[in-house]
Amino acid sequence: MRPSHRIAEDEIIRQCKSGSLKYQELLYKHFYGYAMGIGLRYCLNRDDAMEAVNDAFIKVFNAIKSFDTEKPFKAWLRAIVVNTAIDRRRKDLKLLQNTDLDDAGQLTLGVTVVDSLNAQDILNLMQGLPTIQATIFNLYEIDGYNHDEISEMLNIPASSSRVYLSRAKEKLRKIIKVEITKHG
Repeated sequence: MRPSHRIAEDEIIRQCKSGSLKYQELLYKHFYGYAMGIGLRYCLNRDDAMEAVNDAFIKVFNAIKSFDTEKPFKAWLRAIVVNTAIDRRRKDLKLLQNTDLDDAGQLTLGVTVVDSLNAQDILNLMQGLPTIQATIFNLYEIDGYNHDEISEMLNIPASSSRVYLSRAKEKLRKIIKVEITKHG
């Protein structure tokens, strides 16, 4: 059953490359949920995520002729959605007080309860993080970007990315301790 799904996906992409609006709609519907899952991690609310996803699909349709069908489409789409959401958020991130953290010491990290949580638990807890910390946590821990890549995407020093990630993890630990105390 899986190969027929792949063939259908390949056909959809092939038809989109030829400019078929019908197949663009099929592609959109097929990957919308996946793209929204990504968008929701980087945007403040559902409306912002929907705008970022729709903008990302416009970019996909404009660039699909250059898509290399030998590579996985989902990975290509994911990169476009992440970059589009980050672009939309970059203005917000610039407005934050962005002190130079080059001289800040690295926070010490130990093994904690955070390591035993599943992804959905962490995503729910992340709502308590400041925007910049949540964004960097997403990019590094969930999407697998390194600090140099994050530095380029957000136009901050790589050392700042490391510190914001450490602070995000520390804040998550504190949030977890509060939750454990409440329910414990």
